[in-house]
Amino acid sequence: MLAAAGGADAAPGGAPYELPSTLTPSKLQRFVSCPLAFRLSYLDRRPEPPTVDQLRGTLVHRALQVLYASGPAAGRRLERARTALEEAFEEPALRGELDQLGLDEAALARLGREAAALVEKYFALEDPTRVHPIGLELDLRARVDGIELRGIIDRLDRLEDGNMVVVDYKTGRAPRPEQSRARLGGVHFYAYLCEQLLGRRPSEVRLLYLRDQVVVVESPTDQSMRGLRQRATAVWTAITRACATGDFRPNPSPLCRSCAFRSSCPAAPATCVGAITR
Repeated sequence: MLAAAGGADAAPGGAPYELPSTLTPSKLQRFVSCPLAFRLSYLDRRPEPPTVDQLRGTLVHRALQVLYASGPAAGRRLERARTALEEAFEEPALRGELDQLGLDEAALARLGREAAALVEKYFALEDPTRVHPIGLELDLRARVDGIELRGIIDRLDRLEDGNMVVVDYKTGRAPRPEQSRARLGGVHFYAYLCEQLLGRRPSEVRLLYLRDQVVVVESPTDQSMRGLRQRATAVWTAITRACATGDFRPNPSPLCRSCAFRSSCPAAPATCVGAITR
């Protein structure tokens, strides 16, 4: 099995900023969604308090990682996954996030039930005893066009025919059919990294939406890989320009409602949904 698995503060005057060391799917999407939120998160490195949704997802991901890493395939049963979830709640890093949330006893119990339900639903999507993973939480980096691309893959499988499959767990709601293609950008990013580093393009990328028990599957193509490279290069060029000028403008959208930085957003409340004027 393959082994498992950063922005700077602004200079005086607000510009220039040091470029981030890598471009990841989350950085790419954050910049496209809102350059200001990208700057505050990855360049100013302002802390973003954990949310219940994020922590629930982290707990489930950790439980499934342990399920696959802890022994022979025959032992990948629901009981083992439940035990792994209980163990995840006690891991120091996750315990620290729980403490930050300050949940009362009822809310903590609800979080446990919801995470356990997602783990159980996973077993309706796949039979883990029949899966052959070759990488878990696989940290891949490749330098392309002067950019260090990085991605952490939930699971990389090898099929019986020798082909590889990128698998990404999702604990939120599944997208509507017309939106599913847009959600595949991250896993195509991972497929591109596999092709660059392992010399082979995965035959499939899969998003497993545990909550709604939906699986979205697509096969990477020459066209999708070219598109991914072009998009990454274009976004990196825009990030480079913004770092040089210090111009990271907010992009008001419904995402503002859940943004951890809304109290620092200079956009007017009338245009930035849920934002608070600085």
